[in-house]
Amino acid sequence: MSFDLTWLKDYLVPVTTLVASVIIGLVLQHLINNRLFKAAQKTKWRGDDIILEGLKGKIILWSVIIGLYSVLPMLNLEPEYNALARKILLVLVIFSITMVASSVLGGFMRLYSDDGKSGVLSTSIFSIITRIVIILIGVMIILQTLDISITPMLTALGVGGLAVALALQDTLSNLFSGFHLLLTRKVRIGDWIELDSGQAGEVIDITWRNTTLKQRRNNIIIIPNSTVASSITTNYNLPKQELAFRVECGVAYDSDLEHVEKVSIEVAQDVMKNVRGAVPTHKPFVRFSSFGDSSIDFYVNLRVEDYPKQFRIRHEFIKRLHKKFNEEGIVIPFPIRTLDIPKDSKLIINKSE
Repeated sequence: MSFDLTWLKDYLVPVTTLVASVIIGLVLQHLINNRLFKAAQKTKWRGDDIILEGLKGKIILWSVIIGLYSVLPMLNLEPEYNALARKILLVLVIFSITMVASSVLGGFMRLYSDDGKSGVLSTSIFSIITRIVIILIGVMIILQTLDISITPMLTALGVGGLAVALALQDTLSNLFSGFHLLLTRKVRIGDWIELDSGQAGEVIDITWRNTTLKQRRNNIIIIPNSTVASSITTNYNLPKQELAFRVECGVAYDSDLEHVEKVSIEVAQDVMKNVRGAVPTHKPFVRFSSFGDSSIDFYVNLRVEDYPKQFRIRHEFIKRLHKKFNEEGIVIPFPIRTLDIPKDSKLIINKSE
């Protein structure tokens, strides 16, 4: 019994070429995933990590495409099928390059933002917009490659744009509000802000629709960008991260105010120099502010490195000031109200039986 193996001769070289291209792709991908990734992690520049991450999985695809391009002339396909196969491979190349470019450029956008020198800080909105733009450009190139005219599509999008804008007023308002927040740099990632409505926290992200705040209790507040843009907002990180705050107190009316001021400043200076988070170069001061109902009120001005640290500093200062006042015999009075009854008035006291 004999077998006709003439077909094997015709396909041996194409199959061998294709298998060799796959093996080369696997070797190169393994090299990138192991050697180059480990080497990139040792460098200070994060751009190499972004590039290698974008190339992950694409080396094998490109090796297979190159192998298929190489074997197409050997397959003796009909001209129309050969042209179709080449066009499909070209579309795959354009699509893969588009995905790599969107990943790398989106990563570089975030990297450039993180260095603190750019006009905006790192947020999801710019990374997402960058990727969307690159993908749209790639899709248009693919359509042109397939001889599909994009002019009617652009015309239809232009006509339908008005209807879409009307239907998505809220979404577009949040989108442009997010751009406004970022470009004006009034609210940045890492800033501690407080809205006039009472919501407060650290800005951890600004997306195309929402601004996300993280509270000190580790809760997340999600606020529409338009609400943040239209609110009266206190940014505790501008113009500097260092923050001055007051601790209010009161002493009895018969206290020696010079002594009270001296003791309060000594305690404040001790806190500034020895408690982590305080600004040791700051010179605290005392200001008497008012004659209260039961005390002479004053406040002590302190300074911390950033907004969250004020709570620790306030805690330590109150403890130490209370202890020092007790040692010095300085009285912090309880709230007292004096009832002044004229002599000619009659006080009626009801006694319960």
